[in-house]
Amino acid sequence: MKYLLLPALTAIFLASCSPKPGTDTTTSATASDTSKNKVDTTVIQDVHTALNSLDWKGLYKGVLPCADCEGIETAVMLNGDNTYLIQTKYLGKGETKPNEKTGNFAWNADGNTVVFSGIENAPNQYFVAENKLIQLDMAGKKIEGKLAEKYILTKQ
Repeated sequence: MKYLLLPALTAIFLASCSPKPGTDTTTSATASDTSKNKVDTTVIQDVHTALNSLDWKGLYKGVLPCADCEGIETAVMLNGDNTYLIQTKYLGKGETKPNEKTGNFAWNADGNTVVFSGIENAPNQYFVAENKLIQLDMAGKKIEGKLAEKYILTKQ
């Protein structure tokens, strides 16, 4: 009896693992292979911008280059309600009180640059990076060359 029980259990086990009659394993394997070889053409758009990914609110300071002075001590405060305060002081000019400008700012379409309203005939755009504001030129382009690193304000 013991000798018959082991082969019977083995037969039952093997029968339960084999495909059911009427099941076409070739078709399902082909369908599976086809889905594995399919190229995913889904485009995932990166929606991370300085506006929604960085902690941009706060105070930024630095000394910007000046054509006819030692530098422009600059402080920019960006507020969460899209208002700003800019204080500038021309070093080596004998000024003791900084100039102040306030107003609203808007983000560019890419969400990486703030544009200050109410500033004319001077740069009014800053690229927002991790803990930095980078002043852009009058056309809104990054300043290049050996002085490029001097146009960066750091977050305090």
